[in-house]
Amino acid sequence: MFEIRKDDLSSEATRRLLALHLVGMHASSPPGSVFALDLSGLRAPGITVWSVWQGNEVVGIGALKDLGDGSAEVKSMRTHPDYLRKGIAALLLAHIAGEARARGLTRLSLETGSGPAFEPALALYRKHGFVDGEAFADYQPSAFNQFLHLQLFA
Repeated sequence: MFEIRKDDLSSEATRRLLALHLVGMHASSPPGSVFALDLSGLRAPGITVWSVWQGNEVVGIGALKDLGDGSAEVKSMRTHPDYLRKGIAALLLAHIAGEARARGLTRLSLETGSGPAFEPALALYRKHGFVDGEAFADYQPSAFNQFLHLQLFA
């Protein structure tokens, strides 16, 4: 059984998974193309982080960054490698989208990369209604990054 908790990023387990996420993003992306937030970035105002727990283990993390214009960005989605393909990312994404709806937001967006390392995440996002779209916030389009959006309310 998985439990989703709002996370203050103080636990070592959460910090380890975040560190793993950052290493993976840098290993799979060209220099200058990683926009994943580190610990201090995830503690910034307007960002809420959740972790997924199974017993005493953190098995997934994800965050919601309020963009201040009625929309928000999905950040730092990562499932622990030992728990891939068990529904954790889908559970967390549904939770984040539900929280965005509860806050009255109209759109969820995300920026991600291209290539084999990103295909499972892209498949998940598209399965949950995200569609390709334009750059948003301060992002600049490149040959590597992609932008996806989910309309929450018409």
